[in-house]
Order: sequence, then C-alpha cells, then structure tokens
Amino acid sequence: MGVLRAAGCEVVHVVLGASAEAVRERAELPGCVLVDNPEWAEGMGSSLRAGLASLAADPRGVDAALVSLVDQPGIGAEAVARVRAAYTSRESLAAASYDGSRGHPVLFGAAHWAGIAELAVGDRGARDYLAAHRDAITPVDCSDVAEPYDIDTEADLDRLE
Repeated sequence: MGVLRAAGCEVVHVVLGASAEAVRERAELPGCVLVDNPEWAEGMGSSLRAGLASLAADPRGVDAALVSLVDQPGIGAEAVARVRAAYTSRESLAAASYDGSRGHPVLFGAAHWAGIAELAVGDRGARDYLAAHRDAITPVDCSDVAEPYDIDTEADLDRLE
C-alpha cells in the first residue's frame, strides 16, 4: 500500500483472499478499501474480478485500475508511477516492461474492465484479454528501476535479505 501511495495512487482497493481475517487484524492498510474475495481458491482471476467490481462501485468515480501484485516486492514506487503516468483516458492499457517482456504493474482504463472480468478465470487473470489487445498496450520500460521477481516459495524469501 505504501508503494502505491508513494506513486500517487489516491484510491487503493486491496483484495483479500485465504487469510482475509488475519490480514485485517495485522496489516496496516489505513484509507484502503478492503475487498473480500470468498472465491480466492479459484485463482487470481477471481481476485481481479472482485477488485474491478469494487472499483466500478466506488462512488469517487475511478477511471483506471493499476494492478500491483503483493508477491512482487522488487517493484517499487518509481515503476508504479511510470505505469500510472501512461494513463491518458478510460481506454488506456499500459504495462511495465522488463527487458522487453510484459510484467506488472498493469494499468487498465475503465473501458476495459468488463472485457477483462469476462476473461479473468483461474490463474490467468488478465493474460487472455491483454493478449487479444496486444496492439493497444503501451509498454512502459521499468527495467532500470524494478525487479519483477515473485515470492512464491519459502526459498524465494532469501531474495528479501
């Protein structure tokens, strides 16, 4: 949450899954909208759908979603700010790029949310939608300011030291 705020994101929705209650008790998420995803076991697609639905219902009138994954601590505020700066309209699609490969964070203008939600199933998230709209994506090089590794296993925790 701190990275998103430091990058200029004013509205932050956090999708909670398997350990939602523990996160609510332990995490410091002031000012965030906490979104429960009871279907978290279906995969990241259900979390993306829950987050987009929450943003669509936000009374502040959100025009874009910047999706950042909690298991990528090597992506900091500068990469998020660069991708955020690629927003031009509700039609915007932008993604961080690392040595020519698309990664996170990703920005979805609100005009794309329904299509993304329709295709967001299992662990594919927005992958199929982005593949179908490849030519509309603005790549944002973040190779010099971020490392897009995931923390998925206990062995990966060594990267945090």
